[in-house]
Amino acid sequence: MFDWLPTDNLILNLVILLVGFVALIKGADIFVDGSADVARKFKVPGVIIGLTIVAMGTSAPELAVSVSAGLSGSNQIAVSNVVGSNIFNLIVVLGVCALLKPLPVDTRIKKRDFPISLIATVALVFMSALYIIFGPRPDMSDTMATAGIISRIGGIILMIGFVAYMLYTIKYAKNNKTEEDDSANTSSLLKDIVFIVLGAAMIVAGGDGVVSSAKNLAMMWGMSETLVGLTIVAIGTSLPELVTSIVASVKGENGMAIGNVVGSNIFNLLLILGVSSTIRPIPVTVASFFDLSTLLGVSIVAFIFVCTGKKITRIEGGIMVLMYIAYTTYAILR
Repeated sequence: MFDWLPTDNLILNLVILLVGFVALIKGADIFVDGSADVARKFKVPGVIIGLTIVAMGTSAPELAVSVSAGLSGSNQIAVSNVVGSNIFNLIVVLGVCALLKPLPVDTRIKKRDFPISLIATVALVFMSALYIIFGPRPDMSDTMATAGIISRIGGIILMIGFVAYMLYTIKYAKNNKTEEDDSANTSSLLKDIVFIVLGAAMIVAGGDGVVSSAKNLAMMWGMSETLVGLTIVAIGTSLPELVTSIVASVKGENGMAIGNVVGSNIFNLLLILGVSSTIRPIPVTVASFFDLSTLLGVSIVAFIFVCTGKKITRIEGGIMVLMYIAYTTYAILR
């Protein structure tokens, strides 16, 4: 959307960056309000709304960036964007929410959705290591050497997995209606839908503005494409998840907050990389293989925190944020 931005105009890029942040925050606010009201009207658990509508809405920037990168052949950004975004979601979004207020974890997330995210991550690590496992073995000291490939067949399998997951989630929502009191919910369904659509549009536009301007600023400072994908683009496209989850948590919609993170990660892994690799097979570099392995390690740590109690505590949230600082430092130094 903001491809027209001049890459060397510092003031204009800074203005777009600021306006994008404002659109993100306000868009997330009305998006959460509309989504929560719809959940109450149809007696659907908030966590299901977080796993579906909210997750897909906040992952729209990742989809746009990765598909665009796939079409233009910049597959390093497509992979590193998804990997960086998922790492950010798991240890920054959940970590910051837990730091603000201990974050209750829905049992369904523990038993079903988080394990699905882990399985999808394992599958992608395997695809990214095909050449390491079966040959020709790359030089592991060369971070730009190809370690594996996400083929078109692999992409189609990922998309089929996403469709199956969504169908199961929708079926679960139909069979598990809530009994919440609707007396306080006086807004019309049309108004709620307008809020959802307008909020999503503001989130997408704001996210795109932030990513485009931040990427231009980063390039002005001499950052590489892979590093931009892992940091600036990944953080920028994950801002909707961060802002939306924080807003949801503050408003008491805890199921929506954590459902948004886990649902977004599943969306990123299965649909976004599935679509991108179906458009054009994605060679995975040794550097990206290490990043995917890091994502798997981070996912295991986050899963342990999720499963060890009924809440993610402030201490665990702080550990998560420190893990991200350490990872980002390593990525920059590398």
